[in-house]
Amino acid sequence: MFDDQANFCLEVLTFEVVDFPGSYHAILGQPCYTKFMAVPDYTYLKLKMPGPNGVITAGRTFLHTYTCDREHYELATTIINSSKLSQLRNSLTLAVLDCNKPTSSTAFCPLEETKVVGIDPMT
Repeated sequence: MFDDQANFCLEVLTFEVVDFPGSYHAILGQPCYTKFMAVPDYTYLKLKMPGPNGVITAGRTFLHTYTCDREHYELATTIINSSKLSQLRNSLTLAVLDCNKPTSSTAFCPLEETKVVGIDPMT
């Protein structure tokens, strides 16, 4: 149902429910637009359809749309990162490093070109 009691459009829709985490309550597609005889205007973020007392316009401001898109982006990023985190956790091999052991096969030894430089403690 769109609009209020003075000018409304009511239709029964059959749709499928999918089991995935998301922030959308419903995604209106071509079957919905056809049933309501609605025309989406993506430039102005409006949905217009005929009503018994004139044109019904459903829409929001650009700021509201941007805020919703930002929240959906953050939700999608969180879901993707959480799935990647479990994959990384499963492939991770835990190891305890010995800090006293040299990391390479040869121990540190200075080059022959190294020269001793005296440091004056008074400066």
